[in-house]
Amino acid sequence: MEQKIYDVLIIGGGPAGLTAGIYASRAKLSVLILNEGAVGGQMILTNEVANYPGVEKTTGYHLANSMKKQAREFGCIIKSNLQIANYELSGAVKNVELTDGSIYKALSVIIATGGKPRQLNVLGEDTFRGTGISYCATCDGEFFTGKDIVVVGGGNSALEEAVSLTKYANKVTIIHQFNHFQAFEYAIAEAKENPKISFVYNSVISQFNGNENLQSVSVKNVVTGDVSKLPTQGAFIFIGYLPNTNAFKGILDLNDMNEIITTSEMETNIPGVFAAGDSIAKRYRQITTAVADGTIAALSASDFVAKSKQHHLVMQN
Repeated sequence: MEQKIYDVLIIGGGPAGLTAGIYASRAKLSVLILNEGAVGGQMILTNEVANYPGVEKTTGYHLANSMKKQAREFGCIIKSNLQIANYELSGAVKNVELTDGSIYKALSVIIATGGKPRQLNVLGEDTFRGTGISYCATCDGEFFTGKDIVVVGGGNSALEEAVSLTKYANKVTIIHQFNHFQAFEYAIAEAKENPKISFVYNSVISQFNGNENLQSVSVKNVVTGDVSKLPTQGAFIFIGYLPNTNAFKGILDLNDMNEIITTSEMETNIPGVFAAGDSIAKRYRQITTAVADGTIAALSASDFVAKSKQHHLVMQN
């Protein structure tokens, strides 16, 4: 059983968690990252990253590995592919217990568990993710320059991103399961006025089809039951976002979207517990915004740890 008390314990090894690890360990704090999956988070699913400042072009996998290497070189310990069973965060020393019974202790904790786009969960979605299917127009829109694509969804994000994608795509078809949109009037009007955008109502995608790359989608009309194939070279899915915060319900303050509520310093409602990245309440979700969150969380945690140690010394004297 782990007895060492770390200065900072980071939950999650995506861009926010890795950045927090870099900053905290460079500040000569003892830092441990616990990550339930592969290090890198959603970043490793991105085939090409072309908008990370200072890096002309790379893959999400290589960027994640660079961050991981940098964190380790500063002394950060990283443990991955594990499962967390329980959190005890209210005390002066925070405890995190794994399913194998191991317990890790720290003076501060940074939650960087990330999140994931809501999926359709239909045939072919896993197969063509990254080779035709995307959940981020900002990340991948340019790769579909001159191509015909579909956008799935009927909210503000779907309509706004569809309009944004017309900068690149030859044609954008919005597929929506209802005959009306759940979006602001300005977003609906902007989409309907764009000559590159067409609409398929009362319909859902029942399957993604292709060989190495996406070639078509099977579209089912939910009223008639009829299924037809729509040729397409890309599909962007915007049907909501799911933060990985179920483990913190009843522990941390969450909003109605189950996102962690933080201050501008990334503080949660529990002293010594901070949060960063896609698990927190915010509008924009990019690698760069996660990196910024991780930086702020690490600096805030460093300040908290320093004050805690100073308080402990005063109490001893």
